[in-house]
Amino acid sequence: MPTYFSHLECSVPCGAGPGDPRQIHHLCSCGAPLLARYDLTAAKKWSKESLTGREPSMWRYRELMPLLESDKGVDLPVTLGEGWTPLIRARRLGKKLGLDRLYVKDESLNPTQSFKARGLSAAVTRALHLGAKALSIPTAGNAGNAMAAYAARAGMSAHVYMPKDVKTPFIRECELYGANVTLVDGLITDAGKIAAEEGKKHGRYDMSTLKEPYRIEGKKTMGYEIAEQLGWTLPDWIIYPTGGGTGMVGMWKAFEEMEAIGWKTSRTRPKMVSVQAEGCAPIVRAFEQGAERSEMFANAHTVADGLRVPKAIGDFLILDAIRASKGTAVAVTDEELLAATREIGALEGVFCAPEGAACLPALRKLLETEAIDPDERIVLFNTGAGVKYLESFS
Repeated sequence: MPTYFSHLECSVPCGAGPGDPRQIHHLCSCGAPLLARYDLTAAKKWSKESLTGREPSMWRYRELMPLLESDKGVDLPVTLGEGWTPLIRARRLGKKLGLDRLYVKDESLNPTQSFKARGLSAAVTRALHLGAKALSIPTAGNAGNAMAAYAARAGMSAHVYMPKDVKTPFIRECELYGANVTLVDGLITDAGKIAAEEGKKHGRYDMSTLKEPYRIEGKKTMGYEIAEQLGWTLPDWIIYPTGGGTGMVGMWKAFEEMEAIGWKTSRTRPKMVSVQAEGCAPIVRAFEQGAERSEMFANAHTVADGLRVPKAIGDFLILDAIRASKGTAVAVTDEELLAATREIGALEGVFCAPEGAACLPALRKLLETEAIDPDERIVLFNTGAGVKYLESFS
């Protein structure tokens, strides 16, 4: 299979030239995230019919994934079978809400039980082929689990930095995969500072959210999958829990790529809704204020650890996607998202992580304001498995 991966580009852009994907890159020289780019003109020859019979994983879309050719052939991905998760028609929940076309995209069925498997599979793949030996990541839990698993799969060492109050299952899972775990006083931003200092000292490859270009490439496959699972149409709304925001930005990138290569989907892209916890809602606040970037959210707190990101490096990309799609940003309480976990479980048999469950009260708020038409097609994202949060339900 050919690969159309061509270069790296600044997300601003700032005027810097294209980055060579055969060299290690993290942020652009201007400090902004880099994005992987493809020869989309050449990719027009890639037909979606070619997907028939391919493996049910995110690597079915490998032509527009960060793989390169050499005299040894095309790079092999580091994979555990991530992707191609169920898109569940939520009939009972939909009936309760007065919605006929409500879906849950259940990312808890990925390896390591979260959507983070997608991003880390892509990022570890690129790091391996770039010659990295040791990987480093700050995490609230699931990203660390995924990096540790894929590092083990690739034969690389993993160094994981977590806030000390992270749920115990996240720590134990990292250790099970052989990772070195450091618990840090403070939030994920504090863990990020120590991870960067230690990583630079020891020459580790930094896997921080959007501080390398490839995690977003794994996350974008959620956009391709939704389109394929809905018969190459797109939903009217995507309601998505947002911490670091790579999933939101990645799906928006996927829709752009699909349009460019002629894979006709819907007449318009989905309205993108960013969901955050009231105790940590920098994107919601920035959206409501009309700001291009968010400010550090003071005293960030929420039981949904993945949403406890007081400032995302890609905040401007998240806000761009929301506004370009005519979407919105919604904050919900911890009480609302925990109650929603039980409600979704009882009605649909899906044990959501608190982050994913937050989408339900956000949907209710949109229905109350009549922003959503009951006839529209809506996808809620469950980004992880609730089983890792059992202590939150005691």
